[in-house]
Amino acid sequence: MSRPPYRADQVGSLLRPATLAAARQAFHRGELAAEALRTQEDAAIREVVRQQEAIGLQAVTDGEFRRDWWHLDFLGQLDGVTLVRNEGEKFKVAGQGEQPPIASVTGKVSCSRPIMADHFAYLKSVATHTPKMTIPSPSMLHLRGGRAAVSREAYPDLEEFWSDVALAYRQAIWHLAQAGCRYLQLDDITFAYLCDPKIQDNCRKNGDDPAALPRRYAQVINAALEGRPEDMVVTIHTCRGNFKSAWVAEGGYDPVVEAMFSTNVDGYFMEFDSSRAGGFEPLRKLPAGKKVVLGLVTTKLGELESKDDLKRRIDEAARIVPLDQLALSPQCGFSSTHHGNALSVDDQWRKLERVVEVAAEVWPAD
Repeated sequence: MSRPPYRADQVGSLLRPATLAAARQAFHRGELAAEALRTQEDAAIREVVRQQEAIGLQAVTDGEFRRDWWHLDFLGQLDGVTLVRNEGEKFKVAGQGEQPPIASVTGKVSCSRPIMADHFAYLKSVATHTPKMTIPSPSMLHLRGGRAAVSREAYPDLEEFWSDVALAYRQAIWHLAQAGCRYLQLDDITFAYLCDPKIQDNCRKNGDDPAALPRRYAQVINAALEGRPEDMVVTIHTCRGNFKSAWVAEGGYDPVVEAMFSTNVDGYFMEFDSSRAGGFEPLRKLPAGKKVVLGLVTTKLGELESKDDLKRRIDEAARIVPLDQLALSPQCGFSSTHHGNALSVDDQWRKLERVVEVAAEVWPAD
């Protein structure tokens, strides 16, 4: 497969090296200057790119090594967005004391300056394989807080909010394109979360109709992607939570799959590593010409999946979707937040190597 998503691909985040984690903690304590932290980030990214390329991944990322949270570091840089402490029980991660803040809309949303374009530029400068950029989907500005977290003073009418969000994202994507990005992934947990009745109840408490949200989120994604370069490949990744190996939601894709597949992207990274995700049957609605990257290798546990089990599950999916429209990846990143998941660095590389190995055997022509 000459264009992304590749037969063996990855979601994006990687476990932080211990030295980098220590440096980031020192920075947050005010004991390390920003320039010194960036120097350590640069070195860690150079090394992790080299490792990704060495095992045969065609798309490489910076591991999200410059971020604390997969989504908030980006969303918090949009004009009009404030990160607010998560109070109450909404979207709490079971068994976890620390909870991510909530991106709240406190003013007019826009993108007045490049966001993470410098992150991508550095990745591109050290990569010989395809550099891949991951950013949170525009719908991530809404799901957790919903209407309750969008200022009624700034936006008495939500239609204007969605219009501004799409424009802000178009600007942010243009900045990334100017930096050379041609493989962009929108991380969008909203579709998978909305499969869960508990999440649907939370949405109602926030003042939203969960049945209408998947279509609304698809619409804002499509509006955000208008005008992107013709040669820019865009994918969506969706999962049910990945904070320190915990998850938030469960349920098959049936309630959301039609809306998700209406987005103008080239492929979908979909979580299928456990029964939480249901079966492959919803893939029947996949449009011709689009790819599904099967997230069959879990990033939540260190145990390595067997080649035979992975091939069997790919065969099951291929009874529903032509094999040529399928690919393989881990189900999520290994470190969606700076904390990392409950597995070792060696486990991480073994799993990525297994993805490459199985993909080469299932799709030998690619």
